[in-house]
Amino acid sequence: MTRVKTTAEINAMREGGAMLAHVLKALAEYVEPGLSTKELAVFAQKELAKLGGKPAFLGYYGFPDVLCVSLNDEVVHGIPREDRIIQNGDIVSMDFGVLHKGLITDAAISVIAGKARSEDVQLVAKTKQAMEAAIDVVRDGVKTGTIGAAAEAILSKAHYGIVRDYVGHGVGHELHEEPNVPNFGIKGEGVSLTEGMTIAIEPMATRGSHDVFVAADNWTVKTKDGSRAAHFENTVLITKDGAEVLTA
Repeated sequence: MTRVKTTAEINAMREGGAMLAHVLKALAEYVEPGLSTKELAVFAQKELAKLGGKPAFLGYYGFPDVLCVSLNDEVVHGIPREDRIIQNGDIVSMDFGVLHKGLITDAAISVIAGKARSEDVQLVAKTKQAMEAAIDVVRDGVKTGTIGAAAEAILSKAHYGIVRDYVGHGVGHELHEEPNVPNFGIKGEGVSLTEGMTIAIEPMATRGSHDVFVAADNWTVKTKDGSRAAHFENTVLITKDGAEVLTA
């Protein structure tokens, strides 16, 4: 179980989260057709180094880079590659983690490179909306099922697949802490969370089925039906009456 953070730990996560938000904003502006996914990772590493943070993903269970970059039917955990070139209209999902003063923050965004298809614009917008709806129900005593139900309500209404094999989670002293925070659930059920805990809320949605598989690189998670996917994530602090987003 993710434990309640001290004031010093929360301040460290605020600082690290601000660095992370800066890097993701810069990445969103940097993305364009013709870049390789490796170039995005190099850019992220340089931006973070300027701010004095350390990447949290590099070496995590052997992950070989600082940034996860997933395109189109890749949901999460894509490995940056020099030969993976972003094309016009690609959905580019970028997941980044920062280690600062011993504490970790975790966040992700999806953007569209170049000219966007209307159906992709809607997928990206609704996935972000699902994250925001889930954050809106967070407060002292909230149950994980309530958080999941809020995300599920947005995505189900849009008839999207809600990825079930990968979920949100506690975060702070480790990148992945208990409890799991699924993007589906029943209001009022699940694990109870308390003021001072920090969790990562991260809906992953597809334009088709929720079924996914891990590619031959043993990292990249892809949709089984080849449908496109989007991913958003923020690290939030649970407060008495709500949530403080630490990575925005």
